[in-house]
This record gives sequence, C-alpha cells and structure tokens, in this order.
Amino acid sequence: MSQRKSLAVFFLIVCLSWIAMSGVHAEVVDGKDYTILKNPQPTQDSGKIEVLEFFWYGCPHCYSLHPHLKSWLANVPSDVSFRYVPAILRPNWVTAAKIFYAIEAMGITNDLHDKVYDAIHRDKIDLNNETVLFDWIEKQGIDKKKFEATYNSFSVQNQVSRSTQLTRQYQLSGVPALVVNGKYLTSGRMGGTPQDTIRTLDALITKVRSEK
Repeated sequence: MSQRKSLAVFFLIVCLSWIAMSGVHAEVVDGKDYTILKNPQPTQDSGKIEVLEFFWYGCPHCYSLHPHLKSWLANVPSDVSFRYVPAILRPNWVTAAKIFYAIEAMGITNDLHDKVYDAIHRDKIDLNNETVLFDWIEKQGIDKKKFEATYNSFSVQNQVSRSTQLTRQYQLSGVPALVVNGKYLTSGRMGGTPQDTIRTLDALITKVRSEK
C-alpha cells in the first residue's frame, strides 16, 4: 500500500473514531447526567416542553450557569417554554425569592435580573440585608417606595409560598436545577461544566420531543 493510501486510511479511521466518540458524548445517562423524578409534576402548558430553572441569587454555580442559559434562551426552540423559579431550600433564601418576584411584578426582570447576580457575586453587596437592598434598588433608578411595597405585598408572599412548595415537590437538594417537562431533572453538579449542563438540557428536550 502506498504512503498516500496509508495516510488516507489512517485519517478515515481517525474520523470514524471521532464520530463514534461524539455519539457517545451526545448520549445522556440516567443517574449520571440527569434523574427521573419519582413524582413527575404537571406542566403549565401541555402543548409545549416546559423547562424550569430553579436558582438562588446567592449561588455561585447559578451565577456561572446564568450567562450560558441566557445565551441558550436567545435561541430557545419554539416548542419550548421557559420559566425561572427561585428555589427556597433554607430560610435565608426567602429574601432572594422576594427580590425576584418583586422585580417580575414590576416588569423589570430584564433590567435587573443580571444586575442582582452581579451585585451579589461581583460587587459583594449584601442584598440579603433589606436596608442595603432598598438603597441599592434606588441607585438602579427604581422607585424605592414602590419596590418596597411590592416586595412586601401579599402577592409576592404568596409566590414565595408557592416556590417553597415547588422546591419540595421537585425534591430538590441543590441549585441550579433544570427540570424538563416536569419529569427529568439535571443540575449544575451533575452536568459538570455549565456547557455540559446546557448540552444535557438540549438532550433532555430532544428526549421529551421524541417521547411525544
């Protein structure tokens, strides 16, 4: 066999091996990359594949995943619906949940969601301290009194209670946690890097799509 043919065969073997390995990496494994919930939960819209991100603003892993998730959301498939849900695993997570629901109620999530993360993790501002929080809100150009009223409203408190209930129903032990169609759960700890978590999310959406 000529040297040229030998090289061609070698590169063909390498390419086939790479394809095979890519296929292996594309597979997600139950118990390793994701888990199946023992008690699947109903979704809000049966016509779409629901993705929930359970998060806590104070979680460094949530902060690391967030820009990757935000990029993913820029091209979210048309048959997928997405919703942020602040998890409440400990009493000191309540303040963060109230922040999220208050800015959502005021229609300023797009403006402040990223800034809350940055304030806590980059700027080291203690937004769990309500005095500090309200002053920080004012510095963002938001009406302080309106935010405070919304933050302490019955509506926000009811949503916080619902978040506590959902955290239990989905049997969460940590965040970030992504739940696909009320059945499959993957977390930052299971997925390895944020990029791995997003790949697992895409694979689970494909899985649900094929099951439908």
